[in-house]
Amino acid sequence: MAYVNNIRMFMRVYELGSMSAAARDQRTSPAVASARIADLEKHLGVRLFNRTTRALSPTEHGRLFYDGACRILEAIDAAEAAVMEANQSPRGTLFVAAPLGVGRRFIAPAVPAFKAEYPQIDIRLRLSDRVIDVTGEGLDLAFHLGPLIDSDLKVRVIEECPRVLCAAPAYIERRGMPRDGAALVADGHDCLNLRFPGAREFQWTLQTPDGPRRFEITGPLESDDGDVLTGWALDGAGIVMKPLFEVATHLASGALVPVAIDTPPLPTQLACLSPSRRYRDPKVQVFTEYMVDHCKRVLRELQG
Repeated sequence: MAYVNNIRMFMRVYELGSMSAAARDQRTSPAVASARIADLEKHLGVRLFNRTTRALSPTEHGRLFYDGACRILEAIDAAEAAVMEANQSPRGTLFVAAPLGVGRRFIAPAVPAFKAEYPQIDIRLRLSDRVIDVTGEGLDLAFHLGPLIDSDLKVRVIEECPRVLCAAPAYIERRGMPRDGAALVADGHDCLNLRFPGAREFQWTLQTPDGPRRFEITGPLESDDGDVLTGWALDGAGIVMKPLFEVATHLASGALVPVAIDTPPLPTQLACLSPSRRYRDPKVQVFTEYMVDHCKRVLRELQG
């Protein structure tokens, strides 16, 4: 088992490009990570990484070994999954990521009940609105809200989610009610946008009589946290584009009102993504099915 742990550590160091980052990922110390790599190099009789005070990079031997290491761990994971499936006792630790809004509203509240039903599965949940590298960050499963990009990941679409442009009545009283996307641009409305490194949506794509069209919106405020944008909209700071499920209660209460209703936003998709080699892992499968059912149920309640 020590040799397998050494291989797992090697893969995380290779993928993350940092001994300390790999140590944090594997919940151990940099000293232990370094020792595992040293043991592996001693066993193989080659250097796997070039090390300097500022950088770490794989050697040619390291690049060759990585390809084989991937196949080794895939085989081990598949064998363990087959045993657990036959024994009907999924166990282990799941590393899961989700956008902030989805994680707070859907995933996190359901985790305790899932844990009670599957006591041998531990959950490590990370919430962020930034772009997630599912494979590079060693995740078993990631929930994704937005357009799906071609990749080798296994995709399970959960639901199509309508979106809405909305603002507080105080903002509308101050700036007027825009009827469409053209008015948003022409009148220089304060649009609250989600921005973070790697973000792809810097314009708003709206439905027009001539089909989808991208509008170059502007505004003085932006954030990498979608809930912050909702808070600003509630305070009357501008117009926000949100999935309906995130603002349904505010729309129902009148705290927010729809705007630019002649050109509504395109809907978005909620999906869960898994690396191919972990897709058939029983703990991934049971967690996916549990959360898909839970998300569908809550979404239907929120969206009517």
